[in-house]
Amino acid sequence: MEARASSPVRLGEMQHKYEYRRKLPHYQPDHKAFFITFSSAKRWILPESARDITMEVCVYGNGKRFHLHGLVVMPDHVHLVLTPLADAAGPFPIADIMQTLKSTSAHRINKILGRTGKVWQDESFDRALRNEDSIPDKVDYILGNPVGAGLVRNPLEYRWMSQRLILSKVGACFFDFFLEWISGA
Repeated sequence: MEARASSPVRLGEMQHKYEYRRKLPHYQPDHKAFFITFSSAKRWILPESARDITMEVCVYGNGKRFHLHGLVVMPDHVHLVLTPLADAAGPFPIADIMQTLKSTSAHRINKILGRTGKVWQDESFDRALRNEDSIPDKVDYILGNPVGAGLVRNPLEYRWMSQRLILSKVGACFFDFFLEWISGA
């Protein structure tokens, strides 16, 4: 995904407009969490080292330009639930956040694997969540993604998931319920 204009265009007080190359414009409401999915180029199955790098880059960005609620790196795509942080100019644009995450991880992946070329598809799917109550639903979805794909039986066994960040947002009560649910109790 490449943003054409990195600085947001103000639309009233509540939204920013950003455009992806060859696609329709997107709107970024202020103070909203986003569910974002981005995929590897040509649905390339990422080696374990590439998944490790992707995890590191996404977790590193937490608290700098966004608050990361949840993260899972699947073999050929990534799911994030995040809320952009703001500075004096307003919230950081999703397009800029994604450009940074994808560019940084791609350069590191190509370097460690001794390769060149695209790592990620240009576009990402992003959806603003209507309210904070939607965050646990999306985190629940990404927790279940490795199980649904048949990679593990218990989502806590999946190596490329940010459990610490998930726990900090949804709390121990939800986590206890989740543990009961997966254990069949």
